[in-house]
Amino acid sequence: MSSEASKIVTVGPNPKMLEYNGTYGAYGGAYVPPVLEPQLARLADFFDKFSKEEAFNREFISILTDYVGRPSPLYYAKNLSQHVGSKIYLKREDLNHTGSHKINNTIGQILLAKQMGAEEVIAETGAGQHGVATATAAAILNIPCKIFMGKVDAERQALNVRRIKQLGAELITTEMGTATLKDAVDAALGYYIENPASFYLLGSHVGPHPYPKMVGYFQSVIGSEARQQILLKEGRLPDQIFAAVGGGSNAIGLFSGFLDDASVQIAGAEGGGSGQMPETAATLTFGKPTVFQGTLSYCLVDEAGNPMPSKSIAAGLDYPGISPQHANLKDTGRASYFPVTDSEAVEAYKLLSRLEGITPAIESSHAVALAKKLLKDKNALAVVNLSGRGDKDVEREM
Repeated sequence: MSSEASKIVTVGPNPKMLEYNGTYGAYGGAYVPPVLEPQLARLADFFDKFSKEEAFNREFISILTDYVGRPSPLYYAKNLSQHVGSKIYLKREDLNHTGSHKINNTIGQILLAKQMGAEEVIAETGAGQHGVATATAAAILNIPCKIFMGKVDAERQALNVRRIKQLGAELITTEMGTATLKDAVDAALGYYIENPASFYLLGSHVGPHPYPKMVGYFQSVIGSEARQQILLKEGRLPDQIFAAVGGGSNAIGLFSGFLDDASVQIAGAEGGGSGQMPETAATLTFGKPTVFQGTLSYCLVDEAGNPMPSKSIAAGLDYPGISPQHANLKDTGRASYFPVTDSEAVEAYKLLSRLEGITPAIESSHAVALAKKLLKDKNALAVVNLSGRGDKDVEREM
């Protein structure tokens, strides 16, 4: 083992993510039916207690190290760098067990569910990666699991559907609305209201408090590691960092390690779809502040102000809402968000496969495309979060 590699260890979550108590500037909160208020208050209390306990965090980090395979590598993409003209590192979340960043959060939340004595875990999924990660964590931690998925997403992510079932979880598809991620969330929330003994394992940085706080904390291992790794490899911080933004979990995971560093420019790649309304999922580009699925944040809305369907080639980005923390980062100017069209993402998907022998998830391809578009300085140092691998997308017509 090289001396550099021996210095890299699995770092725990960023404790600064615990300072957020339900709001991010003007955004966040918990806008839920009265029946859910006591459940969410109990969940918030348990999370606040156990997230500060050394034994809980030690078990979390141990599973990430020995089971998930963290720390994920920070890989210098030499060929991509030469093609773009800037020095680019890829944070390889695609190399985690199950193939994406989602496993970080599911391990953490199911550990919490076990502490709370939950009888089962339920979750929603779009691209299927969160469903696979939840089913995996439920298997290793021995708790029953139900996964809700839109019928359209289940058809375009057939490989992950098979994986979810093989892992022992029950898959429940919904044909409501556009039968995509938004509708899977609605179906899961409906079940949760009727089955309060369940633990709802929300997969992204959205929803009512305390979910953004929990997801942000568990995913902050990405940014903690990336910061440590880039300093070891380059001796300095990156000039720019990039991540795809659907609900916002992989992005806030990376961004959390650099939010206090004013010299680091932060850029999020939204699912741009066709590049214009209404065929887009670029919420922070085209949306407005709205209460949606339990929180106040930006949302794609129609002329009457009602939430409207989104559209993106990437199931994991095909969501009309957004993390309340990303909404605040946009408004304060700390991060910038850009729509990446379907065609731009497909081009990046093929480019990275050809240049680096790495097939990214079509979601992650949006971040690669944005880096390619924005990086102009040959001396620039950048980190791109490769949030997932593209096995699930290989058989699709793109």
